[in-house]
Amino acid sequence: MGNNKSKNMDYRLRWLYVILGAIIMMCFGTVYSWGVFRVPVEKYFNIGLTQSGFPYMTYLAFYALFMMLSGKYFNKFSPRAIILTGSLMTSFGWILSSFSSTIYALTITYGVISGAGVGIAYGVPLVIVKKWFPDKKGLAIGLVLLGFGLSPLVTAPIARLLIDAFGVMRTFLVLGVSFGVIVPILSCPFKYPTESEAASLKKVSNKDYEPEDIDTKKMLMTDSFKVLYINFIIGTMIGLMLIGLTNSIGMQLIGLSQKTVALMISLFAVFNGIGRPVFGWITDKLSSKKAMLISYTLIITAAFLMSFADDGSIVLFGIAFSMFWFNLGGWLAIAPTSTEMFYGEKHYSQNFGVVFTAYGIGAILGVLGSGLILDIFENYHYVFYLVIGLSATGCLLTLKSIKD
Repeated sequence: MGNNKSKNMDYRLRWLYVILGAIIMMCFGTVYSWGVFRVPVEKYFNIGLTQSGFPYMTYLAFYALFMMLSGKYFNKFSPRAIILTGSLMTSFGWILSSFSSTIYALTITYGVISGAGVGIAYGVPLVIVKKWFPDKKGLAIGLVLLGFGLSPLVTAPIARLLIDAFGVMRTFLVLGVSFGVIVPILSCPFKYPTESEAASLKKVSNKDYEPEDIDTKKMLMTDSFKVLYINFIIGTMIGLMLIGLTNSIGMQLIGLSQKTVALMISLFAVFNGIGRPVFGWITDKLSSKKAMLISYTLIITAAFLMSFADDGSIVLFGIAFSMFWFNLGGWLAIAPTSTEMFYGEKHYSQNFGVVFTAYGIGAILGVLGSGLILDIFENYHYVFYLVIGLSATGCLLTLKSIKD
């Protein structure tokens, strides 16, 4: 009787991991608030727009790289040990950033060290909730990732207040110390389910089919991996490209004020956040293939709307960019959920680490691609034509190569 009660208690308490994971992700998602730091950093180091983007781009690259490198250690060490390592490295990078004397030093401390730290720890809450929620993996992963997506709504105002009060360099120090305390404390309850708990949890999943466990080497040889990888590049490339252009499109194409665009970006950030649990749920309930096709259809619709946008088209701008931000969040739930669906649970952490490198490639291609198009055509509408072409390509690949 007592054992049954304990099992039921563990079953209910699994939601605690979702809540704690979302808060941890909110701390890690402070990278999306880099826009608040950018102008103060430019003034502090007396640099231009290109150089002030170095720390941010480097952060994203090392975050993706260390996601791949750390995955193979998830089954060798406890989740708390991995999060502790990653969070302390992240904290150390932020603290060192406060002593940076040049933008290149800041790129190393913030971009390389902090980015690597987040990459090490990022996958742990996802693996935790995936193991505790065999019945609703996509939804649980999406809810955890909601914290990362909504982070700018919380961390950007806090960072702005700290910068106004203490200056940008002291703000790096304050946030670094805070992350070094908050994240390790929140990770203390984290643990994988025992064999008996895992067996009990699988009974509630009601799934007739369990995917074959495929290791990373075999995964790389499959057609499904190639299509998933290309789709994730396309999805993140479109999302990160348009998120980066939101401010300039709002002001230069639509003719909005900086204040109005800033308010709308707060709304878009909410859509980015809720896109994660929504598409996690869609992937769970329908299929990976249908989730991908739904996402591409929404993106094509939004890009088509924006191809008609001009000065004063605030409604089109609001609808279309809510959809763009929503779908970037969606791909960050589709990819991890699909990885487990296609290749099983046993090698998930290492497999998804490899899949996640597509995010870094998408970030680089998005920035370079949009910049090249705007340099050549000097017209934002051509960016939306590119988005339609990329999405149509993704649809064709998905229809041809991904099974229901």
